[in-house]
Amino acid sequence: MTRVPLRQALSDLPPYVPGARVPVGAAAYKLSSNENPYPPLPSVILAISDAAEDVNRYPDMYATELTGAIAASLRVAPENIVAGCGSVAVLGHVLTAVCEPGDEVVVPWRSFEAYPIAITLAGGVGVHVPVRDDGRLDLEAMAAAITPRTKAVLVCTPNNPTGPAVHADELATFLAAVRKDVLVVLDEAYVEFVRDADAPDGLAVFADHPNVVLLRTFSKAFGLAGLRVGYAVARPRLAAGIRAASTPFGVSHVGQLAALASLRATAELMTRVDAIVVERSRLLAGLRKQGWTVPDSQANFVWLPLADQSSAFAERSGRAGVLVRPFQGDGVRVSVGEPEATDLLLEITSEWLAR
Repeated sequence: MTRVPLRQALSDLPPYVPGARVPVGAAAYKLSSNENPYPPLPSVILAISDAAEDVNRYPDMYATELTGAIAASLRVAPENIVAGCGSVAVLGHVLTAVCEPGDEVVVPWRSFEAYPIAITLAGGVGVHVPVRDDGRLDLEAMAAAITPRTKAVLVCTPNNPTGPAVHADELATFLAAVRKDVLVVLDEAYVEFVRDADAPDGLAVFADHPNVVLLRTFSKAFGLAGLRVGYAVARPRLAAGIRAASTPFGVSHVGQLAALASLRATAELMTRVDAIVVERSRLLAGLRKQGWTVPDSQANFVWLPLADQSSAFAERSGRAGVLVRPFQGDGVRVSVGEPEATDLLLEITSEWLAR
């Protein structure tokens, strides 16, 4: 039977594997998707409710009010901001805007699993550079991997799923080694959780380097994962190109108003982030006291380097009531959730080591 052919690239496209969901009627803690464990603020819920009355209308295509508010909060110009359907969609638009077929994109690995998908769909070729044993990006090796065919480099900081953030001095050395016609994407989806004094100021890096684009999101610290709102910070010419490659009406009216309400409530939301950081510290300390060697996470998750035992641990953890995200052959990512979830997870990890 004759069939309509699909793009050859799709045959090798790695699937995106979402974090496990809690089965209907089951009692379990979902620590598999790096979600904010807190529900939306009442002011945000009110904004969502108000926006629902207008869902028969298309949203503002360019999210004008939202991009203006983001720009004001970051002290950049509105033309520097491009909003999209989550930072992962914005990344796809960034790569579509700069990559020609066959262009190389250098990425750390293991890192965010959507990277190979976005690169392939943009027609690019991913060049994977292994992260170090401590979960940190090897920026020196990434710089060495740049060739005349390299069009972009993705720097995930903090790195998902291992957790550490890059340091300002190593990033400065890296940027000095990168050609100015190579786009450097700083993926800062978890930047609000960073407490490492040596981490770079992404906005200052952006101000000093015309070839740097920042990616940020409302999914994590702001707790709007279900509404898919993210954005890029880029120079006006690059921003215009990213905007041209974007899906029309990509950010819903509900998402725009929820994000605006969240920006107005930033101070209140950051107290929640502080509480998550405290819980992260308690989880890391508990794991290390048990004897685990874990990276210094600066995000809202921790990394257990379980290698070939990753799936087995995830299965055991799920039976005990904690859903985690295994990356078979590498490790297990565990989101920071409720204190009760931390207590139960530490029971599971203690039992695992005792085996």
